[in-house]
Amino acid sequence: MTYTLHYAPDNASLIVRFALEELGVPYHALLVDRRKNAQKSKAYLALNPSGRIPVLETMDRPIFETGAILMWLVDQHQALGPAPTDAERPMFLSWLFYVSNTLHPDLIALFYPERYADPDTGTDFTLRTQNRVDAAFRLIDAAYPNWGAHDAATNVIELYVATALRWCQLYPISACNWFDISDYPALFAMAKKLEQRPAIHAAILAEGLNETPFSCAEYATPPEGSAV
Repeated sequence: MTYTLHYAPDNASLIVRFALEELGVPYHALLVDRRKNAQKSKAYLALNPSGRIPVLETMDRPIFETGAILMWLVDQHQALGPAPTDAERPMFLSWLFYVSNTLHPDLIALFYPERYADPDTGTDFTLRTQNRVDAAFRLIDAAYPNWGAHDAATNVIELYVATALRWCQLYPISACNWFDISDYPALFAMAKKLEQRPAIHAAILAEGLNETPFSCAEYATPPEGSAV
């Protein structure tokens, strides 16, 4: 079967695209044009009632939520993560959902503070959120031996964390100098490792990313849609 990935450039769907490229499975990328609010269209809401990106259409039913899609792909293809019976599975799931449920929501709050804070408290809100994100990255960095892929391999957590590192170098646009990836040495090394992988380069071309999208990120220039 050919999957359909409903995506927007440099959105959370990018993480799923990385995983699909690493798996080497056929898929079709279908743009969700945020400039036209396409994620709120009747057709899209039938796939994901929350109106958020991404959605992956499978042979059974559509899946939404990045963490759910990644976990499903790992189990479906028995790759990019341990099998359900593997002794490493509990630790893998713990860190996958720490990234999905703790780090990622704080990134959204940091990049879109107007959704969560009043203008009068915006600065304080941003500083507190930055501190939480930094603390999360330091924890993830220190625990890398527990969840990182072995040898030259990769897994979906690495792809997720690397994309988060990318975004923190670029957003919020009005104050993107708050973040220094070198503060997290294990993650910095992981980012450079991933940038050497052919599957990552395929996604770079597809979404108009620069050649070092994780370790030294630049804004995307996608062939379709808008990354901002």
